[in-house]
Amino acid sequence: MQLHERASTVPTHSYQRQDWQGGYESLKTEYDYWIDNIEGQIPPELQGTLFRNGPALLDINGTPIHHPFDGDGMISAIAFKDGRAHFRNRFIRTAAFIEEQKAGTILYRGVFGTQKPGGWLANAFDLRLKNIANTNVVYWGGKLLALWEAADPHRLDPVTLETLGKDSLNGVLADGEAFAAHPRIDPRCNQDGGVPCMVNFSIKPGLSSTITIFELDPAGNVIRQHAHNVPGFAFIHDFAITENYCIFFQNPIAFNPIPFVLGLRGAGECIKFLPNQPTRIVVIERNKSRQVQILETQSGFVFHHANAFEQGDEIFIDSICYESFPEVEAGSDFKQVDFDALKPGQMWRFHVNLQQQTVSRELIEPRCCEFPTMHPEKVGRACRYLYMGAAHAATGNAPLQAILKVDLESGQRQLWSAAPRGFVSEPIFVERPGGESEDDGWILALVYDATYHRSDVVILNARNLEQGAIARLHLKHHVPYGLHGSFTSEVFVPSPNI
Repeated sequence: MQLHERASTVPTHSYQRQDWQGGYESLKTEYDYWIDNIEGQIPPELQGTLFRNGPALLDINGTPIHHPFDGDGMISAIAFKDGRAHFRNRFIRTAAFIEEQKAGTILYRGVFGTQKPGGWLANAFDLRLKNIANTNVVYWGGKLLALWEAADPHRLDPVTLETLGKDSLNGVLADGEAFAAHPRIDPRCNQDGGVPCMVNFSIKPGLSSTITIFELDPAGNVIRQHAHNVPGFAFIHDFAITENYCIFFQNPIAFNPIPFVLGLRGAGECIKFLPNQPTRIVVIERNKSRQVQILETQSGFVFHHANAFEQGDEIFIDSICYESFPEVEAGSDFKQVDFDALKPGQMWRFHVNLQQQTVSRELIEPRCCEFPTMHPEKVGRACRYLYMGAAHAATGNAPLQAILKVDLESGQRQLWSAAPRGFVSEPIFVERPGGESEDDGWILALVYDATYHRSDVVILNARNLEQGAIARLHLKHHVPYGLHGSFTSEVFVPSPNI
């Protein structure tokens, strides 16, 4: 049974819960092989490596973790060269991963509720958190870095994926110091004469929170670093940049640490959404003045931003916004989530006028969606096309089963759906060499196929999603649902090269 190519062929109730659950089984084997089971043809111009990161160890010796965000990170690398593709995966050998594998049991509490065996007494006053390195992976300055927002990066060998140790960004980060999991690549940095730079941040939350911004040159050196205090507790996963600003959404939440300290709950389970409080938008100038402005908008929760850009006195930010934070309940089973009971994430455009100190917003995409992406040369600039994972159905909340393309100029939509038995990951846009238009390229995504309990690497024509997959590369196994990834034009394949 093949995955359906077109949304119109699938009923509105497009998934079975048990199919979706299969993508949350641990993958404990590390593979290394050339992919030879392919439908269609890999475009010969597609050259480079797709790296993906995500929690892949969802149990420790049979004891399940409480939430997938607590799972140990695993990197998948799909290298494309001359019409062929190679797959490799490897767990990140963090210190805690090695300890727990040796002990055969859970030794560390997880942020989102995973507890050590032995009840609350075994967990009380143990505030250690393991660096699970499970959220993103980026190749920059000749280094492949696995990122988790609450700690320092781990450096990996880009060919073998061997863990080389934690990376301090050439001595800038202290041991354990945070470096967030959502760096933004400015393709033409104003402060550096148009040379690209990587922009990232860290958060130290508290009664007053500290946001530190880092900017790295193409060699991986931190060339700018500045810290700013903002009032209140800040739970910030992602941010956006323009040519002159960094933009952070400070979601309206309260954090009560007492249940965490007493061993009753994970830190993430102590977060409470405050629907009657506004969301704050923190705008920090990237130039030498580094002025901070804080504006307010109506309550909502933002995990991910698609893009931001400037136009006159206004900044426009396109973000996936939820009506409320999907709180993690103690004792709950994430595999039994009731999608119909939750509000979907939707794409909104926020208009920030810095002169008038006003914020307005408009709904761009009402369909349930997440993990937005775009042409990398348009980061921080006005773009025409956004791509994102989406629900198959136009209304309601559901697992991501489709890739959606939104034309911000014409309002047109294109949808490629893997329903009823396929579930998609974050899409990645890859520019075609010598591309003539903003959408001249490919969309790459890992798709879990419940029919065969395996994952496919799907290649779509970014100009026309509805023509169906150009190629579907069938892996020999599944890859658990990941979080984020990136593409580099560098080809990392085992020797000897083909």
